[in-house]
Parts: sequence; C-alpha cells; structure tokens
Amino acid sequence: MFTGIIQAIGRIAAIEPGEKDIRLRIETGKLPLAEVSLGDSIATSGVCLTVTDLPGDGFWADVSPETLSLTTLGRKAVGDAVNLETSLTLQTPLGGHLVSGHVDGVGHVEQIVEDARFWRVTIAAPENLARYIAMKGSICVDGTSLTVNQVDGAGFELTIIPQTWEETVFSDYQTGSPVNLEVDVVARYVERLRQFDQAQPE
Repeated sequence: MFTGIIQAIGRIAAIEPGEKDIRLRIETGKLPLAEVSLGDSIATSGVCLTVTDLPGDGFWADVSPETLSLTTLGRKAVGDAVNLETSLTLQTPLGGHLVSGHVDGVGHVEQIVEDARFWRVTIAAPENLARYIAMKGSICVDGTSLTVNQVDGAGFELTIIPQTWEETVFSDYQTGSPVNLEVDVVARYVERLRQFDQAQPE
C-alpha cells in the first residue's frame, strides 16, 4: 500500500524488452533507498513494482504483459520522468489516501489552465471508471493522491498546488498526455458489496 504522496521524481534509465514483457531500470534521484530491499514495492507513476535488483542509484523491476496493457509504462522511453513512492509502513503519516498501486486504467490530459499560483488540470477518464470518480472524492493520478474538484461525465478537474507541480511529473504534462488512474478503493468495494447483495435470492 501507498499514500499517494510522491517522494521523488525518477527517470527511466534502461528498458530491456522481453517476449511480451519488459525490465525497467529506474534512477531514483533523491528517493531514500537505505531501507529498500529486494522484493520491496515501489510505486512508479502509480504502478506497484517489485524491486528485483538494487544497483545503487536506483532499482530494476519486471513489468508483466498485464501491467503493460493497463498502464502507461509500456509507452515510456529512456529519460522519461516517473513519480516514485516507497511502500507504506505503520510509521508512515497517511497524508494522502490509501493507494494500492494497482492501476485501473489510463486517462488523458484534456486541458491545463494556470490559475494564479495554481494549475487547473482536466483529465478524461475511461468510461468504465467514470462512475467511481466523485466531486471532492480522492483519485490517484500517476501515483499522486489528489482531490477531485469537478466532474463532468467521464472528465474531472483537479487543482494542482505549486508544491505538487514542482515535485511530481505534473509539470511535464501537455494536452493529450496519458496518465495512470487508480480510483478510490472504497468505491470499488461498495459496488461489489451491492452487486453481491443484489445477487442473493430473496
């Protein structure tokens, strides 16, 4: 589990393609690695990846065909920036919201508008995820925990503060940029409970 509070911006340092999968080497910048071990999880632009090697300045991870099909990692190139967060511990302040690192789908940036010292960013979500996105609810965009300001169909608007703009990959976004989306896990469980209840015989 993660909090959605980004700790560092990393870079894709190498990509090793397999038959249907890839291996990624991530340079982690200022991300603290002293307590990271092989097998630990690191959220990489919202995708929970397992550390398979620690070369000193970052980590290697395997990316499965399933992950490539549901996230933006298969579209990344060497040098691209990624948001990074190590996994949640019992001592970690929960400054964002509970994030699993299991991306639900890929959205696209529709509009970026400067507003005083802030930025208003509109993102179009896949239609099948729209029902989980609520005004003033939480959403995870490329691993960043954010509050939804407005919802219009499958589109939603966020306000990005200067700290988030500077310390995440948001400053790299352009119109059309693909982004990993993870909806609030509570909404998914509520829906599943309702489906189960409705399926029970009276």
